[in-house]
Amino acid sequence: MSMRRAVLFFLLLVHAAFTGAQAFPDRPITLVCGFAPGAAADAQLRALAKAMSRNLDQPVLVENRPGAAGALAASAIANGPTDGHMLVQVTNSVIRQPFMTPTPYDPVHSFTYVIGVSAFDFGLVVNASSPWTTFQQFISFAKQNPAKVTYGSIGTGSVAHRVMEQIREKVGADWTHVSYRGSAPGQVDLQGGHISALSDTGWAPLVDAGKLRLLAVYGKERLKRYPNVPTLTELGLDISEEAPWGLAAPRAVPPDRVKVLHDAARRALDDTEFKASLEAFASEVRYLSTEQYQAYMAARVPVERDVVERYKLRQP
Repeated sequence: MSMRRAVLFFLLLVHAAFTGAQAFPDRPITLVCGFAPGAAADAQLRALAKAMSRNLDQPVLVENRPGAAGALAASAIANGPTDGHMLVQVTNSVIRQPFMTPTPYDPVHSFTYVIGVSAFDFGLVVNASSPWTTFQQFISFAKQNPAKVTYGSIGTGSVAHRVMEQIREKVGADWTHVSYRGSAPGQVDLQGGHISALSDTGWAPLVDAGKLRLLAVYGKERLKRYPNVPTLTELGLDISEEAPWGLAAPRAVPPDRVKVLHDAARRALDDTEFKASLEAFASEVRYLSTEQYQAYMAARVPVERDVVERYKLRQP
């Protein structure tokens, strides 16, 4: 092969490689949601998908696979296609679940944690017509009426369930846990008087509408939207929990594609409609880069393992 032909061949290879790199994504992206349609997680993810679509020039779709506090969706993605066209919405439950029951993934080595997006702020709500106007009144009733109080959450081992177990342990209350596959069924049952309270996120619209009453929030600080509602720490319980969420891809997705996905999602965090979707549920952007999110999730492994052991959440 002559020098001229060799150079031409090299340039063609470079052009083909460059063109291939620019082709991603070449078809719709799917974001898998581990929670039921209509939940706060679902609504916020759909708003993010819409904003990402504009940044990628490809449709970004949302597919719901609820169950196990989001871990079922993670299981489906961990060993899925590695071309970058399918991601999953994740919370810390992805780390916790393998310590509770066998999963087909390793929480650190099966995923690339692409970007940290926001956090679900949890709290305890009751029906607005209930007699409890403060957290202290609710606890007092639960202590004086053993086994009469029932509360709902999105599943055993979730932040919502774990915090209520911590509260029960600290105050000596006695209540019954009712597990739901999503926020919506629990909210319906609470409004219908079938359960006494709901430990959950996504209640802001119903609280604003006067249908539910927020007694306490679980984060480090009071929510800007509800400045009069105390944190559990302020109530003397020394409990602080939230559920950061973001997007993850199978570990083997090429780094250049991970960067494309990260950058599209990062720009989406500034989208007006997406910010409004967070605000609707009293949430806000809490960005973590790919490197920061990887480090954060790895650091959660011993924390989540200890939680499972302490509260005996391991399932047979």
